[in-house]
Amino acid sequence: MDSTQASAELRELVLDAAHDLKAVDVVALEVSDMTDITDTMIVAGGTSDRHVKAIVDNVLAVLKGAGKEVLGVEGRDVGGWVLLDLGDVVLHVMRAEARSFYDLERLWENLDATMDAPATTASNDGRETA
Repeated sequence: MDSTQASAELRELVLDAAHDLKAVDVVALEVSDMTDITDTMIVAGGTSDRHVKAIVDNVLAVLKGAGKEVLGVEGRDVGGWVLLDLGDVVLHVMRAEARSFYDLERLWENLDATMDAPATTASNDGRETA
């Protein structure tokens, strides 16, 4: 199996496991053209901290059963936003409040446009300069 197939298989495992626990508004963003960090960014919603943790626990169990490696888990103790780093796939499971505030989908959709914009830096008085 080549790396593209392996990445697609991992993506499907994660999506299926999230859907099994009724994750809300699941979005898979293909970001491989925008970053070297990962191929797919998945954003899923949970209705409560407990729901977020349950979704994450199910994804982890499915991945373990499939022999897939988890590179990192962040936020699992808190529960409002949990990030799973799986290499080719990064999963964010978030409560609605965090998802609305950080709006990762819009951020990644607009990444191409912001990468082409001129860089700005803040001066000592807080003004932006090119």
